Amino acid sequence: MRSLKFPQKSIPIAFFILTILAYGLLIPWLGFYWDDWPFAWIAHFLGPAEFIPAFRPFRPFLGPIFLVTTSILPESPLYWQAFGIIIRFLSALAAWWSLRKIWPDNIRSVLTVSLLFLVFPGYSQQWVALTHINQEWMSLIAYLLSFGLTASAIREPGKFRVSTTLALLLLFWGVFPTEYFIGFEPLRFLIIWFLIAEKIHGFWPRLKRVVKLWSPYFLLWAANALWLSFYYTAGGYDSYDVTAGQPSGNMFLQLIREMGDALYKTGGYVWVQVLGQFARTPTAPSTLLGIGLVIVCFVLAAIYLTRLDLSSTANNPGKWAVQAVILGTAGILLGRLPSFAAGLPLKLQTTYDRFTISMMFGASLFLAGLLELLLKNKKLRVTVISLIVALAAGQQFMNANVFRHDWTRQRELAWQLSWRIPDMKQGTLLLTHQLPMDYESDLSFTAPLNWIYAPDFTPAEDMPYALLNTEKRLGGPTLPELKRDIPILIPYRTVTFHGSTSEAIVIYFPPSGCLRVLDPLYANSATYKNQSSYLTDAIFLSDPSRILTNAPPPTMPKPLFGTEPTHSWCYYYTKAELARQVGDWEKVTALGEEAASQGYSPTDPYEWLPFIEGYAYTGSSDIAEELSRKAFEKEPKIRKGLCILWERTMINATDHLTKKAAVRLKTEFKCNP
Repeated sequence: MRSLKFPQKSIPIAFFILTILAYGLLIPWLGFYWDDWPFAWIAHFLGPAEFIPAFRPFRPFLGPIFLVTTSILPESPLYWQAFGIIIRFLSALAAWWSLRKIWPDNIRSVLTVSLLFLVFPGYSQQWVALTHINQEWMSLIAYLLSFGLTASAIREPGKFRVSTTLALLLLFWGVFPTEYFIGFEPLRFLIIWFLIAEKIHGFWPRLKRVVKLWSPYFLLWAANALWLSFYYTAGGYDSYDVTAGQPSGNMFLQLIREMGDALYKTGGYVWVQVLGQFARTPTAPSTLLGIGLVIVCFVLAAIYLTRLDLSSTANNPGKWAVQAVILGTAGILLGRLPSFAAGLPLKLQTTYDRFTISMMFGASLFLAGLLELLLKNKKLRVTVISLIVALAAGQQFMNANVFRHDWTRQRELAWQLSWRIPDMKQGTLLLTHQLPMDYESDLSFTAPLNWIYAPDFTPAEDMPYALLNTEKRLGGPTLPELKRDIPILIPYRTVTFHGSTSEAIVIYFPPSGCLRVLDPLYANSATYKNQSSYLTDAIFLSDPSRILTNAPPPTMPKPLFGTEPTHSWCYYYTKAELARQVGDWEKVTALGEEAASQGYSPTDPYEWLPFIEGYAYTGSSDIAEELSRKAFEKEPKIRKGLCILWERTMINATDHLTKKAAVRLKTEFKCNP
């Protein structure tokens, strides 16, 4: 073991192994999230060329990037997740190459920066792959390479023009497609300053030379600022409902607080946050796997860094460390400015932590420089670095597991929709108050909704279906109010949904339970009165007749939704709801019997309701009574729903035993006013 040495050329291999361990272990079980869905839908149904007009109203330079990548990769989550792994690996190589150009005599130190950058744990959005690869990661890699080419131009005068030209082209790619990295450019000024300080002494001569070298980059950067200013003020820029924050009397204090918060979170807390997650669920399988991964990564990193042969490095490490801390601090603060100016918060472990992508380079420099300053003992420093890298890899595994759960829930929703709603009339609007997933919005899920029910969609048509969350949209331009005959118009990039509140179906997908179609008869606002008013206030609009009950089930694309899952409780429940809708009570009870024979039962007592009514109408009032009491015992809040059900049954039933049961239960549940 003592004779084991790793040459410098093994570093890319180490990056690749770490990339797989941190990001690749769960990719077969990960999918599409957020804007991945509409982008995949556009690529599949409208074609990659449609991204040019789709992005023309905002971020017009993104269109060509999407055009190229979606022309190469199919609309399959697995391909995009794998591509995300490759992009993350390439980003580490880009950082490694550029940092070596800036500090060629501090290879071990810049390796630390590159490793930290590769596994930076504050950014949890790696698996929103289709979106973020195109919108940010391509530009970030370009920007990092641009920094390296600037250093190369200064260190190798014979290549000055070529390197500077390439650096400017990559700067264009880094800032014009996206605003995420608009704060980056002053970092180049500092990099040039550090490089010129090696050759020119004296503040003013150095400043003059630095300004001259930086001026072409500054001009291109300023041109981008003018471009963005034009887009904001011309009214063409319309991106994700983001508006710039308005100045206020305490703006300076707020800025100071936000910058301090950014330094604390990205420079310190994010590197150990996984310990809190492990402590909250210490015996969960995912936690145990995460801890195991941390141990494996720690051992591998410690062995590798200890045995890595970098004999010609570490020239004046103290000076490097100071420069790294300065550059890192500036990188964190400048990286936070764009999202702060837009009035957007920095919240870890939420979709808002995507803004750390513009801070992660600075955060990695900051921590690496700090460790170099504080830990003089080489073995101790290697141990601490290995532990931090391992904890970050464990955090990314835990992040991936959250997305895995989300993808599982998405697929459950899609399959349950296909069981409950074989087909719908075109122009149908689905309404709900919220979805029990973290990484989808209503407009995001509108794409798979149309993928399922409009597989032959052509660009000449209106978008036939849409999903809206009342909790988010009510009172806004999309959904002004919950009244009948309110026109609904939803622009969806280059296509539009036209509908009406009178052509809607209200659905409810609980965090624990099965999809339900709510309606004024069987699943009305009184039955579900304990749910959010955003849900119950919409039920009177629900028109189940828009469901084409006799249609064959939709064909579910396997790359998106997988094979049909085992027919467990939710299959029988959704099919029973569908049978209840058409009054086929014999089928309702048959489905209940089959579910029971398979050992399935609901976790939510409300899911007994269609079966209770089915048994009541088919001469099995004793079973209906038993299930009613069982449901009430488990969830007393179901009392109102049971009262309404038995009132309806007493009116409609022809069997005298059923009518007697209705009277008994209405008395037992204290249904009368």
